[in-house]
Amino acid sequence: MAMQKIKTGDEVIILIGKDKGRTGKVLKVLTEASQQRVVVEGLNKKIKHVKPNPQKNETGGRLEREAPVDVSNVAIFNPKTKKRR
Repeated sequence: MAMQKIKTGDEVIILIGKDKGRTGKVLKVLTEASQQRVVVEGLNKKIKHVKPNPQKNETGGRLEREAPVDVSNVAIFNPKTKKRR
């Protein structure tokens, strides 16, 4: 069976982890030599602590952002059947 390619803008469902069963839109596809990962909108949120930078007018604090998920842990979602493809 050929692997389906996941592209930016596709609707995917998370198969493994704390967000299992949740769906979201792919924001970015990261392809490197050894790893293929995707960033899914609103899922796999991580908190990053940021120092203030007065030169760039940035305030410090805790920023919540999406972290990448491995491609093997997501599948394309079919909204008509409410299942993965």
